[in-house]
Amino acid sequence: MKRHADNKKGAATGPSQRQLRAGELIRHALVEILREEELQDEALHNVSVTVSEVRMSPDLKHAVCFVEPLGAGLTGEDTTEVIKGLNRVSKFLRGRLGRNIDMKFTPDLKFIHDESFGTAAYMDKLFLDPRVQQDTRTLSDVLGEDDED
Repeated sequence: MKRHADNKKGAATGPSQRQLRAGELIRHALVEILREEELQDEALHNVSVTVSEVRMSPDLKHAVCFVEPLGAGLTGEDTTEVIKGLNRVSKFLRGRLGRNIDMKFTPDLKFIHDESFGTAAYMDKLFLDPRVQQDTRTLSDVLGEDDED
């Protein structure tokens, strides 16, 4: 008997509900661990890390964690070092994670820099450009009408 008969071969599908739930569980647990633990890697001292998303593999044995290091004056090179530091302590984090979550397997962790924060800042800057604002005005703005009656 065929399952998913309407799903064409090679068609892209998104993550399952199970993957999404497991990813959020891992993300919340990682945030708690990173907030409470003093990690022994030099690159991670005095740096706060935001975990924005965790994507799980279909078998839930691998997790890709998208993170954004926060700190005054962090350069691109510093960000790269923080990501490398997180990947160096990933075995330690995996051990702590195994104690904090109730899953059959504790996934291997891989940390990647989340570029979406930079993209959002760039988009905000674009929307403030006078040439773009000219195209986003509403008709009432152009005619000088007030919405208050």
